[in-house]
Amino acid sequence: MSVVWSIAAFLVAIGVLVTVHEAGHFAVARWCNVRVRRFSIGFGRPLLRWRGRGEDATEYTLAAIPLGGYVQMLDEREEEVAPAERHRAFNNRPLGQRAAIVAAGPAVNFLFAVLVYWAVAVIGATELRPVIDEPAPGTPAAAAGLERGQELVRIDGEPTPTWQRVAIALLDAGFKREDVPLLLREPSGETVRASLDLRAEPALQESTDILGTVGLDAYTPELPPTIGKLVAGAPAEAAGLRTGDTIVAVGGEPVETWQALVERVEPLPGESVTLTYERGGEQRQATATLGSRERGGQAVGMLGVGPRIPEGFQERLQHEIRYGPVAGLGRALERTWQTTAVTAKMFARMVVGEASLKNIGGPVTIGQYAGDSAALGLVPFLTFLGLISISLGLINLLPIPILDGGHLLYFLIEGVRGRPLSERAQSIGLRIGIAILAGLMGLAFYNDFHRLFG
Repeated sequence: MSVVWSIAAFLVAIGVLVTVHEAGHFAVARWCNVRVRRFSIGFGRPLLRWRGRGEDATEYTLAAIPLGGYVQMLDEREEEVAPAERHRAFNNRPLGQRAAIVAAGPAVNFLFAVLVYWAVAVIGATELRPVIDEPAPGTPAAAAGLERGQELVRIDGEPTPTWQRVAIALLDAGFKREDVPLLLREPSGETVRASLDLRAEPALQESTDILGTVGLDAYTPELPPTIGKLVAGAPAEAAGLRTGDTIVAVGGEPVETWQALVERVEPLPGESVTLTYERGGEQRQATATLGSRERGGQAVGMLGVGPRIPEGFQERLQHEIRYGPVAGLGRALERTWQTTAVTAKMFARMVVGEASLKNIGGPVTIGQYAGDSAALGLVPFLTFLGLISISLGLINLLPIPILDGGHLLYFLIEGVRGRPLSERAQSIGLRIGIAILAGLMGLAFYNDFHRLFG
């Protein structure tokens, strides 16, 4: 069930994001009076196709390989064009129009991120406060003297009302490789300051889980092992457990607290275990194959459950974050800028070798995150779409021939020289671009399968 869910969420996410990107090219091309011959979502053999009205109408296709799309415009470099249509060929439009058409795809990706982040801000959500558990020994958080129950208020001057803001602030601060100032709130309400040393943490270059690497995890109160929340399609739901069930043993070993349940499950990623639980005063058993997630560079087991939070813990551990329409737009612009800056810095660090290429993920990784976020609800899925839309926009702006950024580079050279590059130079560049893109895709697939089976 979880695999089907992840595939469905992946197809929805890719379909939306590719459509948004190509719609940017399409809209500006039509505005510049360039004839668009085909608008395709996906590559390869068309599964569906239809055509608008008129002799020069665009053909719309949904193709078999859902890993991208394209807008095919009339172009004399690709086919013979009738004299009456030459003014509508892409290659005959002014340089500024051609650049605008190419840049429109990535630009709309960023605008789409603003839109979904605005929707997230206005819809609002109940978020976990970044209250920390006992830091793992030997981590920067433990060395900084952080203690269980403290709440992260600011990191390097940036407010951190949620765990997501903590992750982004740490990732941004980690680029500087220096002591990061922290402001924390004690359970008593008093604020204290600390300093997190990220200079001597080589694992930050390799890890895709910065919180686990730094030694930060969400505070887990001493709660009974009673299920308060089930993740759709996760192992617990697949095994038939329900909210309100109390797990009393895992693999025959008794568990008396939620923390004991976590400690019993985490060392067993991917393993099949027998769960003993109570429902309505009656003990039952079920077999579950545990899921797996990465934390601190290691795979840990996962049931896909959350604890039942008693009254009194709610205000301490959670809060409602919601903005009005105007304030939400400001928050959306800020969030888009922060995410874009952090993602661009990560790309730059990978290029110069300061960050691991293991951070590159392919369709399998994207599908897993799509499924996980969709299972958590509309707001997490929209947040995921915003992040991937920004990444798609940045990737397409890379100055690699075949990508939008490569075409913009050609246009820049044309503007400086006063004439386009020769067809031979562009052909060589195209082959280089295809080779680079094939290498990146190969690396992404390798990382995907390494995460699954490594």
